[in-house]
Amino acid sequence: MTTITTQDLQALFVRIAEAIAREKDRLCELDGVIGDADHGIAMELGFAAAAKAVSELEPATADPTLVFNTAAKSFLNAVGASSGPLYATALMRAGAIAKGKSSLNDDDMVEIFSAFAKGIQDRGKAEIGEKTMVDAWAPAAAACRAARDQGSSLAESLATGLKAGEAGAEATKDMIATKGRSSRLGERALGHIDPGAASAVVVITCLRDHFMRYG
Repeated sequence: MTTITTQDLQALFVRIAEAIAREKDRLCELDGVIGDADHGIAMELGFAAAAKAVSELEPATADPTLVFNTAAKSFLNAVGASSGPLYATALMRAGAIAKGKSSLNDDDMVEIFSAFAKGIQDRGKAEIGEKTMVDAWAPAAAACRAARDQGSSLAESLATGLKAGEAGAEATKDMIATKGRSSRLGERALGHIDPGAASAVVVITCLRDHFMRYG
């Protein structure tokens, strides 16, 4: 069983922040079609703040819950847009799963993935098929959990989750939004991937890549 430490989580947040920074322009372009063209900026601000804050924690005294809760507070403080409360809620849910643990194992990470996705869905009050980030997060978490239940390793489970998340994001092209700013566009949003779903795939890819070394 894998042992995932505070330092592992700190490195994960740095990885996500760097990946979002690389994808910022693409995410803004996607958002420019159906929103205010600022999704990439918001996500970069949020994860940069989260990565900086958790990196400043002392690994010897900071447990995983503190890492997630610190990230949640920093993300929310940095991002006033809709993605701020969504990701802050997700990170707080992750912190709740990790409560009382000095380190995490494979099953904990799968539970955290599920809690993260459920937090976004609960806070946004969105369902699959409404052209939001839930269309990537929900199927990714479900596929990850199913793979783990069938005996897959953490890395294999996350890879399975990523495939489902990518398919979910791609499917948003054929959806008419019923939530958020893009819902005002009606059929004009058809043919375009939801930017929140696209950024979700970036984050899930980082999870897959970060834990690949665990087999």
